[in-house]
This record gives sequence, C-alpha cells and structure tokens, in this order.
Amino acid sequence: MAVRDEIRKILPEVDEIKDKALRDKVLATWEAGLARGGWKPADIARIPFTLLKPVKISFADHVRSVTKICIAVSETFDEIYKGELKLNRDTLIAGALLHDVGKLLEIQEKDGKFGKSKDGALVRHPFSGLALADAQGLPAEVLHIIGAHSKEGDHGKRTAEAIILHLADFMNFDPLEG
Repeated sequence: MAVRDEIRKILPEVDEIKDKALRDKVLATWEAGLARGGWKPADIARIPFTLLKPVKISFADHVRSVTKICIAVSETFDEIYKGELKLNRDTLIAGALLHDVGKLLEIQEKDGKFGKSKDGALVRHPFSGLALADAQGLPAEVLHIIGAHSKEGDHGKRTAEAIILHLADFMNFDPLEG
C-alpha cells in the first residue's frame, strides 16, 4: 500500500478537505514528516500524542479527535450563525490535521521507549511542523494555525480558525489526568 493511502486510512479526515491541491499538500507534509523522522505510517497509531502526561492516547487518535471537533464547530457555525461567522473549512481541517505534525521530528523511539529527540529538545513541534508544511507549499493561513496552536501563539493575534484549533487541541489535553 502506498504511503499516502496508509496515511488516509489512519487519518480518514484528510478526505474531508474538498480542495484536492490542499489535500495533496497535507498528505505530502505527513509523508515528509514521516520520512524525516524515520517513522512509518503505522507508527502514527503507536506514538503517544504527548510526552507531558502518562496517557495511552495515540498521536493518530489525538489528531483525529481535534480534527473532528474542528469539523463539528465549522458545521455548527454554518448552521447557527448563517454566515455571520464564516470559517474556511478546508483551512481549518488542514490546520487541524497538521497542527502536531512536527511531533514526528520532536519525538523519537529508543529501546522501545518514546522521548524527546535531540532536535525536538531545541525546536518545538509548532516550529518544526510549520517548516514541514511550508516546504510543501501550504498557504500562510494553514501555517499560521500550526505555528499558533500552542503556547507559542499566545502573544499574537490568532485567526478564527486558529482560535478554534487551539481550543480544540487543549480540550483534548487539559482534562486528561497526568
């Protein structure tokens, strides 16, 4: 099975992106992150989504949950606000799928244990993820979401899509015991 097909199987929300060119760039970013980090697509379902709390939630499950919340928010806003607060759904989904892609460079597996990589100790995943996505030609609106999704974005202005992604991400982190 081709790498992109494996990624789509693990992260089926990729197919929610209507713009084929954007969808292809999202997949290319995942491919690049996997290759550079020395991972296989199946590892996305094994890697823990965080090293900060002892939880058994995989990287794939975290990305999928955050993405599904973003999709639900977009649909709710369209239904209730009738265009008064219009989100770019494709941009939001692309940002949600890629917000943590830099963890493929930040995390390593050594002797069967996951920990910070040497590079990850110096460059946090919002920055490495932004660099991976930029190299694949993702638009600035998606790069903004990736770069602003964590504490690094707390001191700047976030777009509506970046605010939603940020909150969805922390909804999937803060309530977890650790």
